[in-house]
Amino acid sequence: MIAHRLVADLRADPKRVIARLYLPGEESPYTRSRTSHVVARVLALPEDHIENLATGLLEAFADRHHNYADQLDEHAAIIGSHLPDTPAMSRARTQVMGASFTAEYAVEAAALCNPSAVLHPDQNGLRAGEARLAVSLRAIGEGHVSSLGFATAVIGPGARWTFEPRESPVVAGVSAPARWARDHLRAVLADEGQVDDLTHNVLAGLPDVFTASEVQQILTDAHPELLTRPSGMASIEVLRRVMASAYEVSFPADVALSQQAILPATVEERNGIEDARFVRFDDDGRIDYRATYTAYDGQQIAPRLLISPDLRTFRAHRLAGPAARNKGMALFPRRINGRHWALCRSDGENTSVASSYDGRIWGRPTLVQRPKASWEVVQIGNCGSPIETDRGWLVLTHGVGPMRTYAVGAILLDLNDPTRIACRLAEPLLEAGLDERDGYVPNVVYSCGGIVHDRRLWLPYGISDSRIGVAWAVIDELLDAMIPEDP
Repeated sequence: MIAHRLVADLRADPKRVIARLYLPGEESPYTRSRTSHVVARVLALPEDHIENLATGLLEAFADRHHNYADQLDEHAAIIGSHLPDTPAMSRARTQVMGASFTAEYAVEAAALCNPSAVLHPDQNGLRAGEARLAVSLRAIGEGHVSSLGFATAVIGPGARWTFEPRESPVVAGVSAPARWARDHLRAVLADEGQVDDLTHNVLAGLPDVFTASEVQQILTDAHPELLTRPSGMASIEVLRRVMASAYEVSFPADVALSQQAILPATVEERNGIEDARFVRFDDDGRIDYRATYTAYDGQQIAPRLLISPDLRTFRAHRLAGPAARNKGMALFPRRINGRHWALCRSDGENTSVASSYDGRIWGRPTLVQRPKASWEVVQIGNCGSPIETDRGWLVLTHGVGPMRTYAVGAILLDLNDPTRIACRLAEPLLEAGLDERDGYVPNVVYSCGGIVHDRRLWLPYGISDSRIGVAWAVIDELLDAMIPEDP
């Protein structure tokens, strides 16, 4: 066998929770807000009872959340801003008020799956032959909503993989609007089919880099005839939605990587941030961390981009162009011939590659692999970013076969021309074992990215969307087993 499984296992932990704003009665658009009723009842509670209640809340929940008391104050302030007649309150009543509009959310109560691995920014404290990895995780919680979490692991020397203990409490990142480039916005609006006189007017008035407030100012100053045309309101709605889709999320310096959780922050990803494929990107010696992920709003899916200098601050942005469709984009770890490259599956069933000048606007995809083998007759895709070897770009693939079973395969692309497939594995590298078939989504082995260290391919993989396992293979044995692709 080429691939070898390790006794390394990471499972969903329902105790990993965050505290988030909860508005009773606003769980769906068909119910009536009960905010004012709850506020009135909290204000009516006797002060001595309030003191005991606040003390009990802090004792029960402070250890489960980062800066819990501050979160309660913040939620109370949010409610107070909507109810201007609320009187001044003691600190204890403020905390009880905030807690009445707070609920715990278990970020991975349903499942933990689909990891990717990159070198961790911190390689301190290791022995010879070891390396520390940052492992991204798809965490699935209530309502099948996915968020992005992390773990760390140490590999080596030899065939050793150890997941380091995940620290608590879980901390949700703080989001803020991101800046845009004008050409990028133009390409996104073209994808939306929303290039008209009003959007032309907005684009003409913007600097090369701008913020949402600058777009709003141009709309405010726009000629009334542009705003009152039948397409005007639609254009304004699209502009505001698109601008809001880009954001930055950051974490405090005292929060470890394994505590971080990036939750959906925009309407376009409200039902999930899915399957992040991370890569350590080398841009002519400047290193950062990039990932493509799938944004899901409950009906539509689309690829999105994350960029981080340090895995502590992240910028999320739209992708544009013909190749930025469907699921499964994965970035190459460096430019090739001066251009950015990515794997994609814009047609939903074949593997293609596409290139870009800026990493955000992607051209037309070039087909490189169609489903062929029995274990991939339904569709194929990638299992993460290409890995550079001395023989070519190693692309781990996933195939979907009869009974919707998933298997991991591999192809090799030419180093200088990634549109050309050189060879492939004739058989799967990894299939679900007898003890891996059952889970949230049965019969699945799936990875969002492996890494090569000490001439070994390390592959963390999701097991039936229920837990995470690890396999490894000697890289030369894997490459030697590949056969030339038929012309």
